[in-house]
Amino acid sequence: MKYRRLGASDLSVSEVSLGSWLTYGAGVDDSSGRACVDAAFDAGINFIDTANVYGLGAAESFLGRALKDRPRSSYVLATKLFFPMSETDKGLSRAQIRKQLDSSLKRLNTDYVDLYQCHRYDKDTPLEETMSALTEAVKAGKTRWLGFSEWAPGQIEAALRVSGAAKFVSSQPQYSMLWRGPEDEVFPLCAKNGIGQIVWSPLAQGVLTGKYERGAPPPAGSRAASPKMNGFMGRWIADEVLAKADRLRAVARQAGMTPAHLALAWTLRLPEVSSAIVGASRPEQVVENAAASGKTLSADLLRAVDAALARS
Repeated sequence: MKYRRLGASDLSVSEVSLGSWLTYGAGVDDSSGRACVDAAFDAGINFIDTANVYGLGAAESFLGRALKDRPRSSYVLATKLFFPMSETDKGLSRAQIRKQLDSSLKRLNTDYVDLYQCHRYDKDTPLEETMSALTEAVKAGKTRWLGFSEWAPGQIEAALRVSGAAKFVSSQPQYSMLWRGPEDEVFPLCAKNGIGQIVWSPLAQGVLTGKYERGAPPPAGSRAASPKMNGFMGRWIADEVLAKADRLRAVARQAGMTPAHLALAWTLRLPEVSSAIVGASRPEQVVENAAASGKTLSADLLRAVDAALARS
């Protein structure tokens, strides 16, 4: 496993990290989840990402149990807040940041997180209030660093201008071969300001692993086949998307790589990307994804990827 610095922080994070959206505490039983966490550590993954809203606290509670016997210094732990935890608990107000961070720490069974992230931008709370409360959390030692997920360039710039506030060091956008929007503005802006990218869905909900085929039902045990985890799969299993995945699978085969390794190595080709977050319901998936770390792609291979994506 290779490691990269997360923005201007002192955090060294594994190139491939373990996420918990839709899986731990919700779509995956504790035994399988623990096997995945163990496999992640065995593979050198040191970065674990979660959020309070994942399973309405269940993912954090699972990780609190799964990590409790490991030295706290052996992993980098990140969580998020914004989405509703109840009808009244949502957003990025000072009161919510205080309440939700304390609740997350209790569920995670830790005194601090390494990274506390704004899961989305809160248009109903003054940005100055949000930044002040986050800065208080850093000063109190409840989080070491701050990040955000899916903020627009103007929102990022506004946060950077808040005087006296602790600075963001991470951005968590969706990014993959099939979703390249952040490259245009978010990546360059963040790079200029010491903000690293920890990207989610680099495998496009598993489509870029090559497991889904046009005209065939989702394979047993896959996310698309699970009623608990397939709620966001619709657009990814459309015929035109699966056609691109087919062509990319052929590119990977010609390069002597698995489709997952090609997709993850492609995502990590940019120095702006500190880590690629992958989900897993089985330990063998963790092992497979972790093995993509350190792989490099030639210029010819990158052109072949572009050609495969360009065709309609």
